[in-house]
Amino acid sequence: MGAMSVRTPSSEPSAAPHRAGFACFVGRPNAGKSTLTNALVGRKVAITANQPQTTRHTVRGIVHRPDAQLILVDTPGLHKPRTLLGERLNDVVRTTWAEVDVIGFCLPANEKIGPGDRFIAKELAGIRKSPKVAVVTKTDLVDSKALAEQLIAIDQLGKELGFEWAQIVPVSAKSGKQVDLLADLLIPLMPEGPALYPDGELTDEPEQVMIAELIREAALEGVRDELPHSIAVVVEEMLPRADRPVDRPLLDIHAYLYIERSSQKGIVIGPKGKRLKDVGVKSRKQIEALLGTPVFLDLHVKVAKDWQRDPKQLRRLGF
Repeated sequence: MGAMSVRTPSSEPSAAPHRAGFACFVGRPNAGKSTLTNALVGRKVAITANQPQTTRHTVRGIVHRPDAQLILVDTPGLHKPRTLLGERLNDVVRTTWAEVDVIGFCLPANEKIGPGDRFIAKELAGIRKSPKVAVVTKTDLVDSKALAEQLIAIDQLGKELGFEWAQIVPVSAKSGKQVDLLADLLIPLMPEGPALYPDGELTDEPEQVMIAELIREAALEGVRDELPHSIAVVVEEMLPRADRPVDRPLLDIHAYLYIERSSQKGIVIGPKGKRLKDVGVKSRKQIEALLGTPVFLDLHVKVAKDWQRDPKQLRRLGF
């Protein structure tokens, strides 16, 4: 029967239908995809690190509106694979693109369109059914003349490859400029239908995966150059501390940081264990903010030889 509910008597003939659907942001590593997801959702959900290829899980942020629900699927950056992990990431990317209702292609305002962007745009041109929105990110870093030139170049890029952008939207996730406008433009591209997630949910990633991501992000913070992405984090267990009063709960989280070679152990742990301690302090704050409860975080570093190239290890580490 009629699924529409009209909350208040209105002079308009009928309320707009509720829409709900999936959008994903694509773009070169570091094009501002995760930051944009966080700005739209209004809370930190996707891992952001100024290091390429840190988002490995399809983290979904959910934008709730009275008339719509926009579910953001954050795919890893598409890149030319060098390892088995790289190939697996690329398969994930293509499957996701084919299944979403709209694709937002993020292009930073402060960098000219390069070969990496063209590589992605070509792939996008092959996906016929999903509308494509060009999102010009980091607009706070350029003046209006540079921005105008970038908008024209992006329009051209679509024409060259034989497709039409549904929209071209400049935004700055950092200053929040036009972020709401972007949501307003994405929503009409969603199919009509009821909400797909309960109100108040921000992401459907299991908490353990998000916690692992936060620890990994903190671990990469100081060592990017030395270990770009040879760190994987597995949360072994999360248990409420038994002897605590109800009003003062404490969650024990035990997690392992896996590295590929024992020579990397010292880098992650740092002199006198200082770096690992900093990772613990930093990620614990974020985990507590995410879960809304005090946490005791127990971190250990383990060596898993060449895990990026070993299918068995990849499976065990959740890829």
